[in-house]
Amino acid sequence: MALTAVHVSDVPNLDQVPDKAPLYATRFSSQGIEIGRTSKFLVIGHRGNGMNLLQSADRRMKAVKENSILSFNAAANYPIDFIEFDVQVTKDDCPVIFHDDFILTQHNGTVYERRITELSLAEFLSYGPQREEGLAGKPLMRKTKDGKIVSWTVETDDSACTLKEAFEKVNPSIGFNIELKFDDHIVYQQDYLIHVLKAVLHVVLEYAKGRPIIFSSFQPDAALLVKNLQTCYPVFFLTNGGTEIYYDVRRNSLEEATKLCLEGGLEGIVSEVKGIFRNPGLVNKIKESKLSLLTYGKLNNVPEAVYMQHLMGIDGVIVDFVEQVTEAVCKLVKKPDEILLEGEEKVQNRPQFSQRELSFLLKLIPELIQ
Repeated sequence: MALTAVHVSDVPNLDQVPDKAPLYATRFSSQGIEIGRTSKFLVIGHRGNGMNLLQSADRRMKAVKENSILSFNAAANYPIDFIEFDVQVTKDDCPVIFHDDFILTQHNGTVYERRITELSLAEFLSYGPQREEGLAGKPLMRKTKDGKIVSWTVETDDSACTLKEAFEKVNPSIGFNIELKFDDHIVYQQDYLIHVLKAVLHVVLEYAKGRPIIFSSFQPDAALLVKNLQTCYPVFFLTNGGTEIYYDVRRNSLEEATKLCLEGGLEGIVSEVKGIFRNPGLVNKIKESKLSLLTYGKLNNVPEAVYMQHLMGIDGVIVDFVEQVTEAVCKLVKKPDEILLEGEEKVQNRPQFSQRELSFLLKLIPELIQ
């Protein structure tokens, strides 16, 4: 797709927003993210109850099909605040939930690959387990990061789903962090981005009701546009925090991410956690800019790394090991106004750091990450 300059100020707001969308239940302040009236440290389930890493020896990475209704509701069994999932739009304008740019199947030993956005809804739903009893779907394959193609086999499988189904079938108390997914290797035209975003917004405004919603995207222009197309839900810019380099300089550092958010009126940043640990001094600068800060990445499955982020002032984490991390957060992170009942013992195993020790750790962590 050819490059076309995006002039966000020229994009009209979606005319249905004032009539259909309530004020979002997720609020933002200089102290971070607030749910209702209580500022808290958020735990967000990655693709529901965790992403699938099919070549992993860890059974948790293959327990439940990622980005599925089963995975979303499995995560909702634990004290999480949001689930994160990836939304793309089919060629017949239906927002569906799927992470990869391409979907793969195999027939008679030959692997076939199709781009999600070039499929119709019916074609997309024909892959994997089918909801209709007795109907067999196309076997689902997946390409690993090293290029190997493997069968997408998990312990508990589920059918592909649409964004509309997620609103209808997932526990209504759980917020949705909707990642607007675009191909990193395509330069998109403005008209195409607007068309896709409006298709997503029509579903959100129709079915979200009181559910907390956060939009996020690695695509800078999509993030700016979705902020301009609606005024009800917060928008976060996703960044690798400099851990990977892209042609678009806005994606290549936390400094650029902060600049984009401030210039575009976005509410916050979601960074790869390594980007934060390599540059811990930027956390205060981001918070001083009145932006909220979330993180994602493998290190977020380590409770000690999550607790360190809480001490640093980060507002929340996106995690794969939902059960283990939520349990650890409940033990390690207590709200200031929580008072021990008579006879209740203090939580054990909570690290205690002086300001001097914390300062030392913040200097040490970047060296360890490198």
